[in-house]
Amino acid sequence: MKLSEMFEQAPEIEIEGLCLDSRQAKPNDIYFCMSGIMFDGHDFVEDVIAKGVKAIVHAKPIEHMHKGVAYIQVENVNRTLNRIASLFYQHPSRYMKVFGVTGTNGKSTITSIIQDVYSHFHPCGYIGTIAIRYGDVELPPSLTTPDPILIHKSMADMRAAGMEACALEVSSHGLELGRVMSVDFDIAIFSNLTYDHLDFHGTIENYLEAKKKLFTNLKSDGVAVLNRDDAYYQAFADCTNGRLVTYGIKHDSDYRAMDIQIQTGGSQFTLLHHEKSYTIKTNLVAMYNIYNLLGAIAGMCEAGIAIEDMLPYLASIKQIEGRMERIDEGQLFNVIVDFAHTPDGLEKVFEYAKDITKEGHSIIAVFGSAGKRDTKKRKVFGEIASKYCDSIILTEDDPRDEDAREIANEIKEGIKDTKNIFIEDRYNAIRQAIESAGAYDTVLILGKGDEVFMYREFGREPWLGDHNVARECIRRYCLDNHEENN
Repeated sequence: MKLSEMFEQAPEIEIEGLCLDSRQAKPNDIYFCMSGIMFDGHDFVEDVIAKGVKAIVHAKPIEHMHKGVAYIQVENVNRTLNRIASLFYQHPSRYMKVFGVTGTNGKSTITSIIQDVYSHFHPCGYIGTIAIRYGDVELPPSLTTPDPILIHKSMADMRAAGMEACALEVSSHGLELGRVMSVDFDIAIFSNLTYDHLDFHGTIENYLEAKKKLFTNLKSDGVAVLNRDDAYYQAFADCTNGRLVTYGIKHDSDYRAMDIQIQTGGSQFTLLHHEKSYTIKTNLVAMYNIYNLLGAIAGMCEAGIAIEDMLPYLASIKQIEGRMERIDEGQLFNVIVDFAHTPDGLEKVFEYAKDITKEGHSIIAVFGSAGKRDTKKRKVFGEIASKYCDSIILTEDDPRDEDAREIANEIKEGIKDTKNIFIEDRYNAIRQAIESAGAYDTVLILGKGDEVFMYREFGREPWLGDHNVARECIRRYCLDNHEENN
């Protein structure tokens, strides 16, 4: 695409790519000088020109200008980046049914359910914490909500592969940093809002305002699907530009679950919608997943899929790795891996564990708290865990440049009478939990889900993944020993 097609009065320069990371600049790219928390893109202009970049979009004055390079000064580089990213990739979101899901917890589950079920009717891609996924393609994730270039490029690739829809996780960071300004959302879904990310937003009020942006920016013919039972429901209902639809359990809603039955291997409930009732049978478990499923059903129904047509596919939703993932290698106790990393998320997993653990048997939890992130929630983690658990094993969880033992000590401040130990190496912590579990106990491995990396002082390093470690430890230290004893 020519630069003149992107900017008025720009020279006829052929542009081959867009770039905002100087390390990834290539010949004939446009470079956008983004100002971030740690780095200012204006400081790397000379570096990218040396790599062959042909145009610079900047907000601050550029002192030394090179011949053959176009310099385009704008008031807001981020806003311009959003506009150009959509234009360069031919506005892919305008030609797809785009579901945006935001909330503290549930984003990955709701978007994954939508991709799985909606694809039975219209091919649907997914962008979020777990991966970038469409058709037979699965790419590793970058951020929960990637930058505008990657979002629009991914959607363009999806369109080229025949996708007709996309389910996109929309984080508060992504909203606050303006990563989805130019995405044309058709359905915006709100799951819940609880304590999280206050290290970035500062206050719960700022966090709420960031989340609301998905709905204040929603087009008038879009649909806002809101959790009627959430304490912040009214704030979202008051700000949306789209048509309002609700789901819930406790309050009268457009999509309401009644007569809920939750078992170890699945759930059943009656869905009330427009004075009709439907019997929903699903392999999802835990009360919070009923909410997630309701949000997904409401979003898909508003996108044109009849509830009657969804029913056969709700019974066998694909396992979402690291989200309430049951690890079953034939052991006599429950092992659950979950991404829960907020106070609300932990409590909901613990509540489910209490429901499925037989009286007289133990709940054993393995978790930590991320370094260089909201420190106030650490003591709260300890308080919540000690209410439900019989034993707690504290361990590392993306410590970055903090001491994992010091993080554990902050969690311990909230633990009262529950026995607990600290095992820094996460593999050994999981092994200890599994080896100590008796028949009908429940082992919870929380915080990282299916992530296969660990953030340390100098960046990411590979990690086997909690789900993989759990399987390996069960096979090696439980089943093998049981066979030997027999």
